[in-house]
Amino acid sequence: MYGLCDCNNFFVSCERVFNPSLNGRPVVVLSNNDGCVVSRSNEAKAIGIKMGQPLYQIHDLVKRHDVAVHSSNYRLYGDMSQRVMETLKSYIPHIEIYSIDEAFLDLEGHPIEKLQEFARELSRIIKRNTGIPVSIGVSHTKTLAKIASKLCKSYPKLQGACLMHREEDIKKVLSRYPVEDIWGIGRRHSKHLHTLGVTTAAQLCSKSEIWIRNILSITGVRTWRELHGTPSIEFTDKIADRQTITVSRSFAKELYDFEELHETISTFATLASEKLRRQRSVAGELQAFILTNRHREDQPQHREGKLFRFPTPTNSTLEIVKAATELLKELYRRGYGYKKSGVTLSNIMPDNAVQSSIFDTVDRPKHKLLMQTIDNINATLGRESIRIVSQGSITHHTNHKHLSPQYTTDWDDIIVVKV
Repeated sequence: MYGLCDCNNFFVSCERVFNPSLNGRPVVVLSNNDGCVVSRSNEAKAIGIKMGQPLYQIHDLVKRHDVAVHSSNYRLYGDMSQRVMETLKSYIPHIEIYSIDEAFLDLEGHPIEKLQEFARELSRIIKRNTGIPVSIGVSHTKTLAKIASKLCKSYPKLQGACLMHREEDIKKVLSRYPVEDIWGIGRRHSKHLHTLGVTTAAQLCSKSEIWIRNILSITGVRTWRELHGTPSIEFTDKIADRQTITVSRSFAKELYDFEELHETISTFATLASEKLRRQRSVAGELQAFILTNRHREDQPQHREGKLFRFPTPTNSTLEIVKAATELLKELYRRGYGYKKSGVTLSNIMPDNAVQSSIFDTVDRPKHKLLMQTIDNINATLGRESIRIVSQGSITHHTNHKHLSPQYTTDWDDIIVVKV
């Protein structure tokens, strides 16, 4: 049996943990630059606020219903996610972290008749330990467990856990479950399925495996088998290394000055380098890109990226920032207002698989020791305690007008309790 633990309205729930006055009130969390809604409380959903809806479109709703609006506080959310996952690991040896707010659970060996109560108790413990409400779905496959977790969110009487194992119950749920909501189907495939008269999970199950293969390929076959109760999607408790790493950001306003763009590119290159080192990898290629605002038809447009290949794959911030800077010098055009920039690292491999060259002029042992020292200091004293001179503060170029404190990751923002 498998489980899927899904944090309810996760970003909103993180805000509510440290601000109980938000309980029972419509709350939304916005994307970067306070652009679109990326998380909604149930109260916000009830008044008609949609996922992905731009903030400017809901100003009237916000005012009329006293909606609490928050900027995305990713450091807080990342730390709270880690606390949820650590609680899960303390009760279940094998978990697969699927996203910041979801994890699959390997429940092999647990008696089926006790799984409902076990999952319910685990949900209660997570809420007690972290303050985050979760929904745990349990079934024969990962796909069915994901459906069960969504069902759990719709029925508060289930008390945080839904065991879906009897054949008649599964058939009943699938007969009403929209095909577009099935994990792995996707928007494009669901539209095509609708044109073929397949609108529910049960109708998809009724098709033959050959039909599924022709319409949805081998990936769809795995989903089809999972819906029939046959585990077909691998469970792994090891987080796969990224094959590409992209760090980019849109800005609150257009940037015209080279130095301002240089600060953003240096910051993104630094963050990408840190991600490389965390997974003990190196990159062989770097792409830098800058984009003007395509919505400003009154301004000249420039959208371009350039690629740099490292002679020796690296994860050194010094090398990567230097390469990104050289690319930016080639990309930048005076007089253009740039709305977004970013870097992408590719051709990624393990750091112990690098083939050294006799023509390499970089003192790699020295760079490695320096990067380890910087990472250790930043981990101990706080992010960016040590940074590259060319790095700026990206917050100068972004909107976070509704940002809550960094309650768990910054000593200056630690919560104050008045007795």
